[in-house]
Formats: sequence, C-alpha cells, structure tokens
Amino acid sequence: MSPLCPLLLALTLVAVPGARGKCPVPADLKKADGTRTCARLYDKSDPYYDNCCQGPQLSLEPGSDLPYLPSDWANTASSLVVAPRCELTVWSLPGKKGKTRKFSAGSYPRLEEYRRGIFGNWANAISGVYCKCN
Repeated sequence: MSPLCPLLLALTLVAVPGARGKCPVPADLKKADGTRTCARLYDKSDPYYDNCCQGPQLSLEPGSDLPYLPSDWANTASSLVVAPRCELTVWSLPGKKGKTRKFSAGSYPRLEEYRRGIFGNWANAISGVYCKCN
C-alpha cells in the first residue's frame, strides 16, 4: 500500500458532503424577533465550502407552500439550510412538477452534490417548495 493512501483517505473524510462552510447552524434559523424559520435558500454556492450560503437569501416560514417561486428565485438557489424538526420538499418544475427531493434538517452548502436524475443536480434547479415543521 502506498504511503499516500492514508493521507488521501484523511483528506476525503474531511471533504465529505454535508460540511457546513459559512452556512448557519440549522438551530440558528430564526428571524430577528425570535420566530422560527423553516428553511433558508441562498443564491451563492462555490467549490469552497467557506464561500457557500452567501448572497441573497429567501427565508421560508413553517407551512410555506410555494408551487411557483418568485421569478427572481426560480432556478436560482444553490445552497440551503433546513431547521431542526423541519423538512423541505423541492420540485424541479413550477407547479410542483418534475423531479422532487426532500431535504431534512441540516446544511446543504453545495446543491451540486445532490443528484437530480441521472445527469442533473439540484443547483439552480428548484422551482417550487413546501416546508413543514413538527
């Protein structure tokens, strides 16, 4: 076995998907007045995790049901964070059509890492959302 194998394994384990980068801790998703936020979408993603979850953001309250995202947010989100005890369902086409995926509580700094069908991914591909919390 090559002496580089343990080093490569260690680097792989450090760079696994799910690293938070600049994304907020899911438990910190709250408005200034302290009310709960179900999820937050971000416009900016980057190959470097420290540059993710930045730029314009769209906060979703518990129970948000948007089959049609606002025109400036359709197919724009590239990072997202879902609050604890919440679940975000997304669709690739307006009107809750096309591919769908559920994101549970956590940080998703690079939606490029989450498959949408055989060749696609979820970066810049979300056109409708439903967010629920328990």
